[in-house]
Amino acid sequence: MNLHHLLQARAADQRPIRIGLIGAGKFGSMFLAQARLTRGFHVALVAELDPAKARAALATTGWPAEQFAAASLAEALKTGATCVTEDAGAIFAGAEIEVVIDATGHPPAGIRHARLAREHGKHMVMVNVEADALAGPLLAAEAAEAGLVYSLAYGDQPALIAEMVDWARACGFPVVAAGKGTKYLPSYHELTPDNVWDHYGITAEEAAAGGMNAQMFNSFMDGTKSAIEMAAVANACDLSPAPGGLAFPPVGCDDLAEVLRPKSEGGVLDRKGQVEVISSLQRDGSPVARDLRWGVYVVFEAPSDYARRCFKEYGLATDSSGRYAAMYKPYHLIGLELGISVAHAGLHGQPTGTARGWRGDVVATAKRDLKAGEMLDGEGGYTVWGKLCPASESLAAGSLPLGLAHRMKLMRPVAKGQGLTWDDVVVDADDEAASCRRAMERRFAGMVEQAAE
Repeated sequence: MNLHHLLQARAADQRPIRIGLIGAGKFGSMFLAQARLTRGFHVALVAELDPAKARAALATTGWPAEQFAAASLAEALKTGATCVTEDAGAIFAGAEIEVVIDATGHPPAGIRHARLAREHGKHMVMVNVEADALAGPLLAAEAAEAGLVYSLAYGDQPALIAEMVDWARACGFPVVAAGKGTKYLPSYHELTPDNVWDHYGITAEEAAAGGMNAQMFNSFMDGTKSAIEMAAVANACDLSPAPGGLAFPPVGCDDLAEVLRPKSEGGVLDRKGQVEVISSLQRDGSPVARDLRWGVYVVFEAPSDYARRCFKEYGLATDSSGRYAAMYKPYHLIGLELGISVAHAGLHGQPTGTARGWRGDVVATAKRDLKAGEMLDGEGGYTVWGKLCPASESLAAGSLPLGLAHRMKLMRPVAKGQGLTWDDVVVDADDEAASCRRAMERRFAGMVEQAAE
């Protein structure tokens, strides 16, 4: 609650938090829009493979041209301006950079950048939730061992959910369920970039005008992004995925506590302490009343009759028993809120959510019958979607994580709806991301198996 005051003090002392941003897409651009206005922040370097894209993002978000005209990090530090570069390595080489933000959305790049941040003594804010779902538990452990922060990105839903879970537990309330909303129907698992706009809610022309990437946005629709984000939440909050994956029950804000409780008590959960994503659509396609499509929630339990009476006395919406209650936030502001993570890392050396174990995984699952020799095309593409499952199940089955299912060739046919395994694909022995993932599996295998017992 003191971030603004402490940032003001850093600015007054001429010691702003010096930041390096990698990736100037939508999330990175939204951060830049607010970072320019946040005293106590200095975005010293912006790295983007296409520097013109980064400069366009800075201009679009209100930065005067002279503010991003520094020719080097040294000049940026001297003048308080920003240097745009295509070389992300400059961020790690710059001793003055304190916090690195990876906003690439590319799992192998995120893994590489997290390890470089640790090697060079810098805190890492991982906007790249795809990398976190693939290897976050290992990356977080490695950073912690070096005395550094590896953090989920505030403004994205996993960090906001982690905050709500932390609030509930710090108040002494057992967490029953936590998650987010989305637009979902079972048929969406088969969507491709060719037909995504028919279901997203805008036309292909509107999407093109807005610079919206069909494959990326398809990952939101086909269930993959929900699985990725819930794996991150499960790992950060010590919560469990359901054995069958996400159920996407249609639930509105007013019914969260009634529906998201154990099956034994009339709800839909397999157990208490579960992650779940709720749909803004009924199964017939009609809208859910007061849906939570863009928001996040936590369902928690009154630990005593006294607390249950307090819930009622203070007007908290509960289930019919009065025992379970819910809190929710109907929005998330993506990069506009990302500065909260940067401030926590730079000021307090604390993350806004970080993997503390390996509880959930995302398995590459065939969208259609796949043939031997086909090349996988990753999240939101034509070949696979990501299914959430307990890490113990993924490990036991030798499942192929969704984050690696890109530019890998199939060695044998895989039937529609079947999860892929390591044995189904050709793995490059020099693939850094695959090696990192294998290292995580070895490191956490004992803990995962013990947790499953």
